[in-house]
Amino acid sequence: MTSNSECLTFTVNGQPIELNDVSPTLTLLEYLRQSRRIGTKEGCGDGDCGACTVALIGQGADGQPHYQAVNSCLIPLGAVAGRAVITVEGIANGQLHPVQAAMVQTGGSQCGYCTPGFIMSLFAAYYDRALDDVAVEGNLCRCTGYLPIRKAAQQAAMIAPDDHFSAQLATAAIDLPALSYTGNQQQFFRPTQLQTVLELLQHDPDAMLVAGATDLGLEMSWHRQHYPTLISLEAVAELKIWQHTAAWVEVGAAVPLSQIETRLHGVFPSLDEMLHWFAARQVRNRATLGGNIGTASPIGDLPPVLLSLDAELRLASLAGERVIPLAHFFKGYRQTDLQPGEVIVSIRIPTAIAPTATTRLSQSYKIGKRGTDDISIVAAAFVVDLEAHQTIVHARLGYGGVAATPARAIAVEDWLIGKPWNQETVQQAKIRLKEAFTPLTDLRGSAHYRTLLVANLFEKFFVEMSELQPQAVEV
Repeated sequence: MTSNSECLTFTVNGQPIELNDVSPTLTLLEYLRQSRRIGTKEGCGDGDCGACTVALIGQGADGQPHYQAVNSCLIPLGAVAGRAVITVEGIANGQLHPVQAAMVQTGGSQCGYCTPGFIMSLFAAYYDRALDDVAVEGNLCRCTGYLPIRKAAQQAAMIAPDDHFSAQLATAAIDLPALSYTGNQQQFFRPTQLQTVLELLQHDPDAMLVAGATDLGLEMSWHRQHYPTLISLEAVAELKIWQHTAAWVEVGAAVPLSQIETRLHGVFPSLDEMLHWFAARQVRNRATLGGNIGTASPIGDLPPVLLSLDAELRLASLAGERVIPLAHFFKGYRQTDLQPGEVIVSIRIPTAIAPTATTRLSQSYKIGKRGTDDISIVAAAFVVDLEAHQTIVHARLGYGGVAATPARAIAVEDWLIGKPWNQETVQQAKIRLKEAFTPLTDLRGSAHYRTLLVANLFEKFFVEMSELQPQAVEV
């Protein structure tokens, strides 16, 4: 078991911090501002605007320490224990940091409210040599001053990093220590072994599991939700596994999405596409695949993709392990097949296409009020395998936002088998897709609109595949 601690210890800009009897669910942003480190701003409170961005030292896709931009409004203070936090007050070191100097020289700061967040996103990207638009995709400029900010990034990219922050990375530890902390009548555990997690759950079945906290953090930030016991999964070794064979890929449930984005790039085109629209870099640096599945949200971005790819879940409890298809996991609105004391260990995704197929067509789509940093109105992911004569031999049509759970259009999938992959088949499939679900009307879209999207996105898939691979499509 983890050892007990009477205080939370971490560093902020190199300064050791020890906190006693503080709530472990107090957000890092709240702590920073309460301690008068007010350079970090509070904007939306839900990870959309980036004003609260700070940098943590964490493990990158290459296994090495990296500075990672994160939303401090979503991180519970318990998750910061043992970490190094860098805020905008700590990067000047006697003179302006290169990204700060570039922002000054290009006039990248207007009203200035968003500037600290941009600075910290650029700071993290500076040491990765990745000062591009993606680096600041999670930062909103309310003064619409993006052109000078882009120029600042380009200017800073011309200066090679060679300072004490570079040296700090070279010696930084990325393995988080085990933690058992009690403060403000709340418990926060961060075990490093799966067995410990399962034992904690047996002792307290009502304990809340947390990984990146990008979803749970909203409850802490907005609703001040009180959780008597939290069990953090982000340091559990068994939940951070990574295996890639000729038959399948297995990804640990606690692997951050930014690592998946890098390590699986080009393997599953539909996953690449959905990750591109999955919030912003700050969120992807924390969010996990297991968390996105485990919340069982009907509008989660990744479940439709994983359903279309026939993903399986490996689950574990003190009674043992079991593997189930993801399609059997969602039982109802925010309800899953997880049994008491059971956790998601990993996600397995097959890489092979149907035995008789010669071509696989695959893509995903997300329709929202805005392109990024938004909740889906409808999300869809499709996989179609074709044999040599362009006959459909395998089909998976996964959807989100059209039912109480992420779901497949199974009846339509079955109907497609044996049909020619052409415009006539697609038009007939659209008729059936309009009857496949009974979506609800809400503030984001009407039931009628969602029904049209269910059908039209499949036709969009056909048209795009015909443009990309005309030899695989009979128009």
